[in-house]
Amino acid sequence: MKKILVICIALFTLAGCGINKQTQQIKALEKCTYKILSATQITVAGADVQRLIQTQDINLASLPGLALGLLRKDIPLRGKLNMQISNPTSSDAAINEFEYKILVNNQEIATGFVNQLVDVRAGQSTTVPVDVNINVYQFVSNGKIMSDITRFLQGGSGTNEQKGLLTLKIKPSIKIGNSLVKYPGFITIDKEISSKILL
Repeated sequence: MKKILVICIALFTLAGCGINKQTQQIKALEKCTYKILSATQITVAGADVQRLIQTQDINLASLPGLALGLLRKDIPLRGKLNMQISNPTSSDAAINEFEYKILVNNQEIATGFVNQLVDVRAGQSTTVPVDVNINVYQFVSNGKIMSDITRFLQGGSGTNEQKGLLTLKIKPSIKIGNSLVKYPGFITIDKEISSKILL
């Protein structure tokens, strides 16, 4: 009986330590800073956007995959947003997974989910790639938005730099015991983006 009591006390102590550690990680997570470093590997309807800018062939309407995508109402935009998380605290911070929303000029264009353990040691930074895979048909099929996108891309290749607001909202989850607990609300990261980011 005494042995069972000692084992129970040890298990409760370990569980308490685990919860205390997770509490410290949540506090550290709240004090972390988040920054979008770059956007890479961007393709629209299979065409490499960076290559289009470098060759100054910015006429999106002439892309072979775009015509087919318009017929199918499926125009894939794929890319990677590289997000830096910096932890200025003296405690480690950890995220087990996170939901995200991406907005351009306050218009939501994508939502998604990253199922990846992100461990940010005390006083250090880490970069997390966020894969973006969205159907931009509703934007490309709108003549005004298509014109804005083309103008933005053209600004990357010339001297007429274009700017916009990119917002990344993330809702991290951390593991407490065997359960995932979601952070209350979204952490918002705003970045003014220039057409030069695509070069």
